[in-house]
Amino acid sequence: DRLLPPQTSMAAPSRKQVLRLLSRFGAIILTRFGFWNCFSMLMLFAERADVNRKPDIQVPYLYVEMGVSVLCASFMSFGVKRRWFAMGAALQLAVSTYASYIGGQVHYGEWLKVRMYSRAIAVIGGFLVLASGAGEVYRQKPRTRSMQSTGQVFIGIYLICVAYSLQHSQEDRLAYLSHIPGGEITLQLLFVLYGVLALSFLSGYYLRLAAQILATLLPLVVLFIDGNLGYWHHTRRVEFWNQLKLIGQNAGIFGAVLILATDG
Repeated sequence: DRLLPPQTSMAAPSRKQVLRLLSRFGAIILTRFGFWNCFSMLMLFAERADVNRKPDIQVPYLYVEMGVSVLCASFMSFGVKRRWFAMGAALQLAVSTYASYIGGQVHYGEWLKVRMYSRAIAVIGGFLVLASGAGEVYRQKPRTRSMQSTGQVFIGIYLICVAYSLQHSQEDRLAYLSHIPGGEITLQLLFVLYGVLALSFLSGYYLRLAAQILATLLPLVVLFIDGNLGYWHHTRRVEFWNQLKLIGQNAGIFGAVLILATDG
């Protein structure tokens, strides 16, 4: 008799299992975003206290905002009423961003405002995607497509802002040009790519493909562009913990995009 090869105890994971694992990984990143956001904000305001600069939001309201953010992040992390607390996290971040914008306690350059507020809008969109039911391993209720579409639009707005910055922000242009081969030609190709991705997210057409491309691109941006702390902190005078907060926001966006890339 012919000898048969021994059966392996672990079969290779199927494509569905891999997608489910990636979707869960994206949900883990997004649901824990609130913890990092609050920690980086506290460190940022401690950094400002050393030079007598004010926080973005007045102190009593600031602690309320942080408390709500940690509460929502905790319940989302444990999977308790995740849709409800994802919606709560989206509302909390929207109120916090609006209060920071109208507060006027800290002056930011226009290019930095675009970076900060566009990313906050995208994270809000990510929470809306999570609140729609996307990324749930065992979905007991049908997902809310209208809410997911709203979240996609918010991420699309962020992509438009990134494309705008590549054309009109000298700070962003230099950050990319110092790390990408091909110089201005590659930068213009990236501008076109961000524009096409934005159209896909805004319209909903080819969404999963667009999300997969963006999920591949974002880690490189975080590593080489956002992670260039010497450039942003020393050359462009972005506060150290503000830049780390922006890195955390891009990580949260990556989590949301990963969910859409696997379960969109």
